[in-house]
Amino acid sequence: MGLTIAQKIIKAHLLEGEMVAGKEIALRIDQTLTQDATGTMAYLEFEAIGLPRVRTELSVAYIDHNTLQSGFENADDHRYIQSVAKKYGIRFSRPGNGICHQVHLERFGIPGKTLIGSDSHTPTGGGIGMLAFGAGGLDVAVAMGGGAYYITMPKMIKVNLPGKLSPWVSAKDVSLEILRILSVKGGVGSIIEWGGEGIATLSVPERATITNMGTELGATTSIFPSDEITREFLKAQGREADYVPLCSDADAVYDRVIDIDLSKLEPLLACPHSPDNIKSASSLKGTKVDQVCIGSCTNSSLRDMLRVAAILKGKKIADSVSLSVSPGSRQVLSMLSECGALADMVDAGARVLECACGPCIGMGFSPNSAGVSLRTFNRNFEGRSGTRDAGVYLVSPEVAAASALTGYITDPRELGEYPEIVMPEAFKINDSAVLMPASAEEAKALEVLRGPNIKPYPDTHPLADEITANLTLKVGDNITTDHIMPAGAKILPYRSNIPHMSQFCFGVCDENFAENAKKAGQSIVVGGENYGQGSSREHAALVPLYLGVRAVLAKSFARIHAANLINAGILPLTFENPADYDKLDKDDSLALVNVFEGIKTGKITLLNKTKSLEIPVLCSFTERQQSILRAGGLLSFTRDGE
Repeated sequence: MGLTIAQKIIKAHLLEGEMVAGKEIALRIDQTLTQDATGTMAYLEFEAIGLPRVRTELSVAYIDHNTLQSGFENADDHRYIQSVAKKYGIRFSRPGNGICHQVHLERFGIPGKTLIGSDSHTPTGGGIGMLAFGAGGLDVAVAMGGGAYYITMPKMIKVNLPGKLSPWVSAKDVSLEILRILSVKGGVGSIIEWGGEGIATLSVPERATITNMGTELGATTSIFPSDEITREFLKAQGREADYVPLCSDADAVYDRVIDIDLSKLEPLLACPHSPDNIKSASSLKGTKVDQVCIGSCTNSSLRDMLRVAAILKGKKIADSVSLSVSPGSRQVLSMLSECGALADMVDAGARVLECACGPCIGMGFSPNSAGVSLRTFNRNFEGRSGTRDAGVYLVSPEVAAASALTGYITDPRELGEYPEIVMPEAFKINDSAVLMPASAEEAKALEVLRGPNIKPYPDTHPLADEITANLTLKVGDNITTDHIMPAGAKILPYRSNIPHMSQFCFGVCDENFAENAKKAGQSIVVGGENYGQGSSREHAALVPLYLGVRAVLAKSFARIHAANLINAGILPLTFENPADYDKLDKDDSLALVNVFEGIKTGKITLLNKTKSLEIPVLCSFTERQQSILRAGGLLSFTRDGE
């Protein structure tokens, strides 16, 4: 039986386990990346492990999230990360050099390599044929130290793309269509491989848009073959020597096969407040638009920007619209400037923002109250934009530009002839904003620079055989990490200060949660389906840990968040009978009994003392995960040499 692309890469990097779906495997990791919203904590964790140097082939620290410096906090974190990078053998991408996924695709991604990043959209690298995973910062720290990355062996989904995209339809519409088919839960436990004759018509940046959005499916990762399109991209980046051909075997077996005819797609939108709330642009024609944002790691490539510039050239945006454009990298910005496309966008009325995540992570450019914002981003969770009552729609660059011109949601096909763009044969190469680390000998004399906002890793707690705690919060389905630990300009500067961040924990769901949790001492949180979807931010586990949360009981979990809970020493548990969810209420007094035996057998008894009920709950931990939980989390487990 043949192998899929992902299976081939897994086989070449397999350190432990069997390639059987559902079994735990350990992978050798070639490359890591961090960004500054998660990187400070990841490097504090790496320092705590106590190694003098990273052991990966390549590790890069990017500054792209916390770039609004309204106080000393972000600047101090950036200085800390830069000093850590120089000392421990990590390349440092300076603020303004670009969004981690865009820059990594341009300058560092290599087909067939493994990559984990402390950002959930790291699977963007699948557009170039990498096996790239989003992970918690502690997993990245361990990988930087040469440790394996552990995941459950995924199932394989194949998506065939026959046909060719029609004018005004883009790769973003492919992403939205697969979200319509599978939903935000449909990719859980699976790797999605894209194939079919239509992929030959998609450039690497277009493929990367699709793998980027695979994160919103809950997929472990997504990947495209490495072919002549890949070679052309690498050659244009001056990196043709990095090219490696990769394809699945003709007799590879998939757990599910989906066909999406590119020629039948039309411009789509994801409506508030979920990436899988899909409607056609034509069906929403006439909806008034207040704001349009073009950029993010999903749609900020040179190809995307040139397309937008061509649509806007010689025109003016509607008086009622505020338009922002965020090029994905300094390379993109520089090339836009040199060819005149940047001037076309500015002349049309666009505001050019920094080469950073910006509005996507709630760092500036929030919509007006109750405003409608069209964004070429990957998430439209409630409040993520910084405006609680805003209606955020996820769209392609074509829909975004067309709607900016008219002031209303517009099917771009109404604009007439699709403007042609010409991609350069070679990209402008200038890596001066990527600082190289010191040599191992020079590093011995270097000091790591810490500001007063950087606080220690929160105290961990070895697992107890009985956990008595109050139910301090009960939430519904699809609770995101933005619900648990919000982002935005007010909170992101405190990413390295868990005590300060704790006051915002679950504030979207219950503004009194932090206070109640502190009073309770120990607590349990109950949730519905797909608990913890969204970002890889481990703060959504570390802050609850700091506040005394010892277990989370849900109907189901998102992959990365469940791993982060285990890494923090918090028990992720599921209902044996989902109907038992209705038997639990806020402030119930609960107890988990025979925990040590239960984590082995896969079943623990939950006592609801308030209602005198006994509820069976399930868990599924490998022997390694059981050891991590008993130790009080992955940091203690790793540091103590378990």
